[in-house]
Amino acid sequence: MADRVLDLLKSEISPSEYKKYISKLRFDEKNSTSDNVVFTAPNKLLTGWIRTKYADKIAHIYESLTGTKPTVNIEHRSFTGDVKKQVSQSTQPKSKTASTILNTSYTFENFVVGSSNQLAFGAAQSVATNPGQQYNPLFIYGGSGLGKTHLIQAIGNYAINQGATVIYTTSEQFLNDFLYNMRNHTMERFRKKYRECDFLLIDDIQFLSNKEQTQEEFFHTFNELHRLHKQIVLTSDKPPKKIAGFEERLTTRFEWGLMADVQPPGLETKISIIKKKCELDNIYLDDEVINYIAAHMEDNIREIESAIIYLNAHAQLLSKQITIDFAAEVMKDLIKERTVNITLDDIIRVIARELNIKPSDIKSRKRAQPIVEARRIGIYLAKTLTPENKMKDLAEFFGLKDHTAVSHAMRKINELLQTDEDFKVKVEELKSKITSTKGESL
Repeated sequence: MADRVLDLLKSEISPSEYKKYISKLRFDEKNSTSDNVVFTAPNKLLTGWIRTKYADKIAHIYESLTGTKPTVNIEHRSFTGDVKKQVSQSTQPKSKTASTILNTSYTFENFVVGSSNQLAFGAAQSVATNPGQQYNPLFIYGGSGLGKTHLIQAIGNYAINQGATVIYTTSEQFLNDFLYNMRNHTMERFRKKYRECDFLLIDDIQFLSNKEQTQEEFFHTFNELHRLHKQIVLTSDKPPKKIAGFEERLTTRFEWGLMADVQPPGLETKISIIKKKCELDNIYLDDEVINYIAAHMEDNIREIESAIIYLNAHAQLLSKQITIDFAAEVMKDLIKERTVNITLDDIIRVIARELNIKPSDIKSRKRAQPIVEARRIGIYLAKTLTPENKMKDLAEFFGLKDHTAVSHAMRKINELLQTDEDFKVKVEELKSKITSTKGESL
């Protein structure tokens, strides 16, 4: 089946892509199951790149052939031998019974903690080390690509290392597993799998919305595990009460333990994430390039990590050094700056939100240092993003005496952009948020 899947993928991508990346994959038959398919790649660069760009495509091809969409794990493992046919030994620690195969790179040690995810990280560590007690269930919610899957799998990896039995699944896999066993009259096997584990980890629980029979089965599974003090961890894109299509008795149970949200990372956290990714994958980027990526990429951590792999792959394949100019050229398709119909009000709204200052204060004559800085940034970005506005227009909008005050603000901010790298990164990130937010609303 794996050979057939990769052959179909070959028809969907260019020959050069297949030769550079997919031809290097080996199918790990021993550690694969119907809902967890494992391939291995010979180095970390290929592993990260294939995982980011091709894992979803491979999963969809499996679904088209079998009717079941598995999790596709791409793991780094050094090997020699025939492509696709080598059977590798599992890198997972042995546990008392077979546990789910997880992405072993998702650990607590390589998760970057910031103010946006501190509560969720602390709660995840707590349930991993003291399961089934204080926070049961743990319900982690937040937008796509912010680290929920990393945290839930970090719990699983830690627990497996302690000898616990772990079942990690997506809600889609749980649904497919339920339907398969119901059709084949093997529900006892299904219940044994999901109710006789120490940890049940379900990613993206929101996709069980309006699945009444599956919800009924999950309700009883939840109750049995909770009664036995087994740890339940769930993730979703929103808190329980905001998920439509769930029975009230389930959403109530989701709130029994702790709900922890994961917010978009701030600028400092994004910089730390980039540095950590570079450290783990042995990629060298200087501070100027790191700041450029942090300022211009949006808040999706998965996309940021993918961009780093993408940039490094291009540098290696072309034998180029990663300079700021090279990064800007390679990433131009990843950073789509949208300046269509940006207004002065758009600029002020984003600056006020991000810097926690009232829009009316930015447009006032108040002299408190944070307000003055926000006003100068607003003037600079207004001049940059709305060139149709003349100096007198900006002076009137920002409540300044005349155009000479605008000129003074521009001179001051240009000095800071030349001498203060942190300030420059902050301004660039605000610019990126303004253009991306406006682009999404069009």
